[in-house]
Amino acid sequence: MIPNDSFSQHYAEFLEDAYDVVDRLVLNAYFPLGQSPGGFRTWWRSLEGDDENLDNAHLMRLAGRFSRRLRAWAEKNGIPVVDCAAGERKGEIAAEYLPSDPSIRGIFAVLVGRAPASVWEVERFGNGGINLKRKLVWVNHYSFHLIDEEWGHVMIKICGHPPFTSQIVLNGHEYVASQARKAGLEFGKEGNCFTEVSNARGLSQVADTLRSPTAVGRLRQVCERWIYSCLAFALDLEEQQQSGFAYCYSVYQAEYSRNLLFRHGGEMEEVFDGVIDRTRAPLDLPAVKTMFGFKNRPRRSSKSRCEVVVERPTYDLTVFKVHFGRLTLKSYTKGERVLRIEAIAHNTADLRCGKVLEKFPEIVTRLSGMVERFLEVLRCTGTAWISDGSLEDLAKPSQVGKTQVGGIDINQPRARAVMAGVLALALSPQGFSASQVAAKVRQSLSTDYQPRQAAYDLKKLRGKGWVSRFGGARRYQATPQGLRAMAALVTLLDRVIKPLLAGAGKTETPRQSDREGTLDRHYEAIQREMRGLFETLGIAA
Repeated sequence: MIPNDSFSQHYAEFLEDAYDVVDRLVLNAYFPLGQSPGGFRTWWRSLEGDDENLDNAHLMRLAGRFSRRLRAWAEKNGIPVVDCAAGERKGEIAAEYLPSDPSIRGIFAVLVGRAPASVWEVERFGNGGINLKRKLVWVNHYSFHLIDEEWGHVMIKICGHPPFTSQIVLNGHEYVASQARKAGLEFGKEGNCFTEVSNARGLSQVADTLRSPTAVGRLRQVCERWIYSCLAFALDLEEQQQSGFAYCYSVYQAEYSRNLLFRHGGEMEEVFDGVIDRTRAPLDLPAVKTMFGFKNRPRRSSKSRCEVVVERPTYDLTVFKVHFGRLTLKSYTKGERVLRIEAIAHNTADLRCGKVLEKFPEIVTRLSGMVERFLEVLRCTGTAWISDGSLEDLAKPSQVGKTQVGGIDINQPRARAVMAGVLALALSPQGFSASQVAAKVRQSLSTDYQPRQAAYDLKKLRGKGWVSRFGGARRYQATPQGLRAMAALVTLLDRVIKPLLAGAGKTETPRQSDREGTLDRHYEAIQREMRGLFETLGIAA
C-alpha cells in the first residue's frame, strides 16, 4: 500500500509498494533503588543483612565474581568470550560468531570491552559513618549476543559493577523478519532492509505491531526473558529475589524508517538523484555521500525470493544526513530498488515526550511525524511554484491577528536571505526560532541582523501564510504553500534570472566543455535567444 504522504503519492506510478518499520532500538535497564546513595545502601542491607562490609573492596569483589563466573560458564559450554580492544567494531566481531543453524537459541558469544561508567565509591569515616558518591571510571562491560525466537539477534550489555546498569539493543527488522517467516511470507533482505517482498501488505501488518501500544509488552518480555539470566553471573536468582533487584526500562535511542519499493531500480535512481539536485540548494543540505558498488541497478527487478544479506553495497549507495542536535534525518538508496527515509533519535530526550518504556508508542509517533515532515519538505521544495496572485500580492501589506505588517520586497537582499534561512531550517523536527533565522541571515549577508528583526520578518511571512506557529509561542514552521513559494522565488532569482542576465549581454560564444552539465546547456540556449530578443528590441544588457 502506497503511503498517504505527498512525496509517495507524487511518485506512486513508480512504486510497487512500501512499508514502515521501527528499526534499531536501544533500551536502558536500570535498578531504581541503586541510583541514589540511600537507595543503594538499603539494597546492600537487603543483600548482605547489614552494611558493615559496604566498602570499595567488596564492591570490586562483586565485579570480579561476575567475570570469573562468566568465563567459567562460557568455557564449560563452549561459548566464545572475546576481549575487545579500544576502537574495534564489536558488531562486526559478533557477526563472525552468528550461528548458521536457524534453530539455535540463547547466547552464542560474549564480548568484553572497557568503557566509562558511573559507579559507586564508598568513603568510611568516624564511628561507622558511610559516604557514597558517584565516580566515572573505566570498567569492563559484558555484551551478551544471543538469538531470541521472536527478535532474532539481540545484544544485552551489562556493566560489571553494581548497580549493574544495562543496555538492550534490538532491531525491528529482525523482529519483522522472524514474524514474517512464521507467517510464511517470502522476502529478500539486505542487511536491515527488505529489498524483495512477496506480500508487502502482510509485511506491513507485522511491522505495525511495533507501533501499537501492545509493543510495550513485547519489549518488556524480550528484556526480562534474558536480562536476569545474564545478571545471574553477578547475582544468582536467590540473591536477586532476596535483595529485591528488579530492572526498569527506558528508551534511549530509536530509529524509524519508511521504505519505498520502486518497480525498477533505474527509475528509483533517477528519482532520488533528481530530488537531491532540486532540494540540495534551497534546503542547504550537506555534502551527499556515495559508496560505489559493482553493479548497475536493473531497469527490471529480478524478483528473487531468497534471503540475501550482504556486507558491502552491490549497487551504488547514495546517502545524505541532516543533523538537528541529537536528532537525525537520513535518506539513502538500498539494494536494487529500495529508497529509505529514516528518522533517528540518538537520545529520545530531544523528542520531549518522556523516555520511560510506557512512552514508546508516543516516541514512535514523533519519529513517524519527522519522516512525514521530511517527505513533505522534499516534495514541496522539489516541485516549487508560486501563483500569479501570490506574486502580485507579495508587496502588499497583510494582517496578523490585529496587527498590520508590511509586504515583502523580493528585490531586497534581506528578504531573500530570510526566505533562504527559513528554507534551510524547514527540516528541523522541533521547528525553528527567530534567533536561528537571524544566525542564518548573518551568515549569508555578513551584516548585523538581530533576532528582533528576524521576528518582524517572520511576521511578514506569517501574514502571507508561508510560516506558522509551531508548538511553543516562539517556534515557527514553514507551511507547504510557503515552502513551494519561497523555493520558487529563491530558485528563480538565484539560479534563473541572475545567471541569464549575467550572460545575456555577452556577444562571444562560450567555449564548449566536456564537463558541461544540463543546466549549462539550458542557460546557453536561453541566453542565445535573449541576445536576439535584446537586439530586436534595442536593449543593451
